[in-house]
Amino acid sequence: MRLKHLAIAGFRNIGMVRVMPGERFNLLYGLNGQGKTNLLEAIYLLGSPRSFRNSRFPDLIRHGERTALIHGAIESGGTRSNIKLSLETIGRRVEIDGKAVQRASDLHGRLNAVVFSPDDTGMVRMGPDARRRYLDRAVYTGNIGYLQSWHNYHRILKQRNHLLKSSDRSGLDTWTEQLAEAGAEVIEQRRRFVLQLNDTLQLYYAMISGGSESAGICYRPEGVQADGRECIRAELLELFAKHGRSDERYGTTTAGPHRDDLTLTLDNRPLKSFGSQGQQKSFVLALKMAEIDNLQAIFNEPPLLLLDDMGSELDAVRNRNLMNFLMSRDIQVFMTTTEQTPALLGAVAQCAVFRVEDGNLTFEGNESHE
Repeated sequence: MRLKHLAIAGFRNIGMVRVMPGERFNLLYGLNGQGKTNLLEAIYLLGSPRSFRNSRFPDLIRHGERTALIHGAIESGGTRSNIKLSLETIGRRVEIDGKAVQRASDLHGRLNAVVFSPDDTGMVRMGPDARRRYLDRAVYTGNIGYLQSWHNYHRILKQRNHLLKSSDRSGLDTWTEQLAEAGAEVIEQRRRFVLQLNDTLQLYYAMISGGSESAGICYRPEGVQADGRECIRAELLELFAKHGRSDERYGTTTAGPHRDDLTLTLDNRPLKSFGSQGQQKSFVLALKMAEIDNLQAIFNEPPLLLLDDMGSELDAVRNRNLMNFLMSRDIQVFMTTTEQTPALLGAVAQCAVFRVEDGNLTFEGNESHE
C-alpha cells in the first residue's frame, strides 16, 4: 500500500500543498507548530471517518476558508484509486475515483494507516476513555463491521439514558434488552482483537526495549466472563440489573462496554503504576507494531505508518530497534521531527526529506543518512 500523491488545501494551517511522497521513508521536519502533525492527520483522514486527534470537522478548516480539501492517489493490491475529501462545517463529502460515496464501508481499507504519537503514549497514564478510544479505533481499522456495532450500541445507550432521566420509564426493560444485545457484539469484537494483538505484543516489546519483562494487554469487561454472544448478552443483562438502582439515581447507564477499560501490564503488574517512561513508550510502540502485523494479515499488505514527533518519543536505542523492524518490512513511513537528521534515520539509505514551515512543504531531496 502506497500513497503516491497528496494534495491539500485549506486544512488547518495549510494553504496549498502538493507532494509526491517517497516510496519508503518520508521525513517531515520543522519547528513546533508549523503543521507537521496536520499533514499526518490529513493522510490519516483519507482512510478513516475520524481524525486520530478526535477533532471536529469545523476545527479542521483553515481560518477564513469555507471548506478544506484533501486528495490522495493510493496504490493498493496493484490497483490505483483516487480519494477526494471535502470537509465542511456540517460534515464531509467523499469521492472515490470521481464517484460520491456515502457509506464508511466504501472507504474502509482503501488507505490503512497506523499512528504512533505522543497522545498514544499518554493513554497509559490517562483514564479509561483514552484507552477505549485507542481500542475502538484500532478494532475498526481492521473490521468494518465494528463501526456499525459501535454506533448501534451508542444509539441504544442514548435512548436508555433518555428514559432514565425522565419520570416515565415505561419501555426501559425493552431498551435494556437491546443494549445487552448490542453490547455483546461490541465486547465480542473487542475481545477477539485484543487476543490477536496480545499474541505478538510480547515479541515486539522485547525487540524494542531489549528487556526481559513480560508485556500483556487484556480486555476484561465488567461482569462478563463468558464467551459467545448469547452468554455475554445474558451476563450483561445481569450487570444492568445489578446497577439498576444507581442508573435510576444518576439518570445514566453506569456500567457496560462504554465504561470498560484495557489492562496494560508488565510482569502482570499495571504498566501505569510500575512502568518507567521508557517502558511505557516501548509498550505502546510494540502495540503499534502488532497492529501493523494484524492489518497485514487482514489486507495482505502492510498499512502506512505515521510516526509523530519522534525526537521526543524514542531514544537512540529504541529508534534503532524500530528502524530494524521497518527496514525488514515493505512499508511506507511518514515521520515528523524537529531535526533534519534524527537518529531514527541512521539505517536508512534514502529518505525523502521535506521541510515544513508555516503550513508550507518544501522538498529537499532524497538524502543519505549512512
